[in-house]
Amino acid sequence: MKPALFFLLGAALLVNSQSLNSTSAILNASATATSSPLLAASTTPAANPVYPVPTAFSPPFYPAPDTRGEGAWKAATAKARARISTWTLEQKVNITTGVGWQNGSCIGNIASQPELGFDGLCLQDSPLGVRRSDFVSVFPAGVNAAATFDRGLIRARGLAMAEEFKGKGIHVALGPMMNPYRAVQAGRNWEGFGGDPYLQGEAAYETIKGMQTPGKGVQAVAKHYIANEQERNRTESSSNVNDRTLHEVYLAPFLRSIQADVASVMCSYNQINGSWGCQNSALLNGVLKTELGFQGYVMSDWQAHESGVGGALAGLDMSMPGDIIFKSNTSYWGYNLTESVRNGSVPESRVDDMATRILAGYYLLEQEQDWSEVNFKSWDLQLDPLFNKHVNVQADHYKLIREMGAASVVLLKNDNNALPLKPSLRDVSLIGNGACPPWKGPNGWNNRAGADGNLVIGWGSGTAQLPYLIPPLEAIQQRARKNATTVIWTCDNWDNTTIATAATGPEAALVFISSNSGEDNAVVDGNYGDRKNISAWLNGDYVVESVASRNKNTIVIINSVGPILMPWIDHPNITAIVWAGLPGQESGNALLDVLYGDYNPSGRLPYTIAKNQEDYPVPYINFQTTLEPAHPQINYTEELLVDYRWFHANNITPLFPFGFGLSYTAFEYSDLEIVEATVSKRHLVEEGLHKRANTTEVGSSVAEWLHETRWSVEFDVTNTGSVNGCDVPLMFVTFPEAAGEPPRVLRGFERINLDPGATTRVSLPLSIYSLSIWDVVSQRWVKPEGEFKIVIAKHADDTQLESTL
Repeated sequence: MKPALFFLLGAALLVNSQSLNSTSAILNASATATSSPLLAASTTPAANPVYPVPTAFSPPFYPAPDTRGEGAWKAATAKARARISTWTLEQKVNITTGVGWQNGSCIGNIASQPELGFDGLCLQDSPLGVRRSDFVSVFPAGVNAAATFDRGLIRARGLAMAEEFKGKGIHVALGPMMNPYRAVQAGRNWEGFGGDPYLQGEAAYETIKGMQTPGKGVQAVAKHYIANEQERNRTESSSNVNDRTLHEVYLAPFLRSIQADVASVMCSYNQINGSWGCQNSALLNGVLKTELGFQGYVMSDWQAHESGVGGALAGLDMSMPGDIIFKSNTSYWGYNLTESVRNGSVPESRVDDMATRILAGYYLLEQEQDWSEVNFKSWDLQLDPLFNKHVNVQADHYKLIREMGAASVVLLKNDNNALPLKPSLRDVSLIGNGACPPWKGPNGWNNRAGADGNLVIGWGSGTAQLPYLIPPLEAIQQRARKNATTVIWTCDNWDNTTIATAATGPEAALVFISSNSGEDNAVVDGNYGDRKNISAWLNGDYVVESVASRNKNTIVIINSVGPILMPWIDHPNITAIVWAGLPGQESGNALLDVLYGDYNPSGRLPYTIAKNQEDYPVPYINFQTTLEPAHPQINYTEELLVDYRWFHANNITPLFPFGFGLSYTAFEYSDLEIVEATVSKRHLVEEGLHKRANTTEVGSSVAEWLHETRWSVEFDVTNTGSVNGCDVPLMFVTFPEAAGEPPRVLRGFERINLDPGATTRVSLPLSIYSLSIWDVVSQRWVKPEGEFKIVIAKHADDTQLESTL
């Protein structure tokens, strides 16, 4: 059952001044607060949308529950408990506190303790490859992984990345990132898996399962927990979100991560409902460790640790990188945590649980056995031979990178069969900066924070060192030599004369445009991580229009972190539009495979592309340039209506809907049937007990009975075209009207491959959870009474088959 609430005066005394808003709430709350829903600001827009009066509140939840050591964690937790039983308080504290910024070889480091036979921990970015090391691969970004809608490929990507992390001696890989696309301009959207909570969760689950493959993997980290949806003011703002929205939208991928036994969860910089992410007891102790039954450890984002005693009691387990401010030689924990235990402010049992959870992750991945020493140094890639062994961990991962790059390409338009390009193509022009190699080289910009050449990755801590980059120009010229095709090209987006010349005459003109974003640790052309707008960069719209006015077979290729506006979409000379996203180091080769028909495009949009920026639920980033008199309050007034849900609810027609993507072949669906599954008596009993409960039990939201298959939605898919191809049927659910859900929500998908004329039977599972809403009064998942509509579709605005349940 839920732990009882208790208060410690020491917690109030030792929490830093930045955290007093949440501390005062703790001291003034009643004991009944533990069963109250999370409260947020009113959904009525404030008179001043930039800095409304703070009204959010996050109720206290204490104490932090001990890890249970159940399921996959049983043996690992038992080992961890046995090992720390002989450790001193100082030794246990040491494993919770990083050594400080740049005081170790990795981005984050837990010190070794030779007297205990413990070699320490190396924690390293990023979600798409090993950051700050050489001889590594750069995989397609998370958004491209999601665009494949291919669980197998996503898991294979996770495993391949983990093999590279392990080969460098890293214990903990800081990913995947799974914050949904709330704001279209948000700078780190591309690191995650798109705009739908279900898609985010499935991609997170498969990535983690791949990364934590027994014997081959490393510890994965689900980040950033939670409602960390923009870069501007990310370390000062409060994301104010109501309890139902938080559970149904933002918590969904974290729930799936815990079902995948993720080793760690990283808490975020921002406040949530007025309480800092890394000391929000309602979300760490209450939701994460109790409701979701999380058995791993919570680490802070770098410098997101806000207080010593407050963070410890609220459920934080590991302080990263250990110092309060980079290179300050001060820490909230370390010696201070030891003293907090000795003076009674923090129970030693809390430290025991911190150390147990951390060591359990270490044992879960069998990292005590034959683990390589760290063989690189993040801060000096070339000049320190003592640490940098230049170990090559790339193996043949370029093959997977190329395949996933091709599988993630989304064909948005293809008039007159402009694609695939014919081998007999006489001549072709490649126009635009995006076709070409970066003039400063693949890693010329620090943290990849530049606007130059073929865009294959955003910027910030979610990046890695490219071993090479194959731009479209290089790949297409290789094919052109084979086909005896003449290639004309220009990389200057402002050389109007050369653009006009290159566009005039060739049988096809390929125009390359892009839009970039990243973390707020860098500013590119006035973009503080988040994009200023969602227009094409580098004069891209002009280049498209200039070429289209001169060539009747203009094909636009887009490399972008997210949606962009397409004011030229209706030009009659634009015959095809190809969405390539951020495909990683094999960018040109992956694109080549699709352009020439070696790979039939099967990518689907993992978000909606609108006609106008104002059509999005959050079209502009809410930020302020000064932090006085109050922290920015970001009210999630759109609630459940993220991405396509908003468009449906407001009858807005997008340019391209969520899930859209064309193919070089065609598919038809037929014979829909809903089959009820057999349910065990034990699960029926558990379901009955759940319905009578009015409190949240440990692990209640990940209970087997809630997530097991109760119905199978079955139908036939037939390839009615002339070539082999992959299709991605989507399953949407429309809830009974009284449930208050969006018009339809994604609840299933499957990527299938079929030869011409072939038919296969597809079966998509539905669970009680799939058909439930979060009841904020009873604090549990409830399946509404009434009729559900099940829709099988090609994209969010489509209906191919439908039935009722």
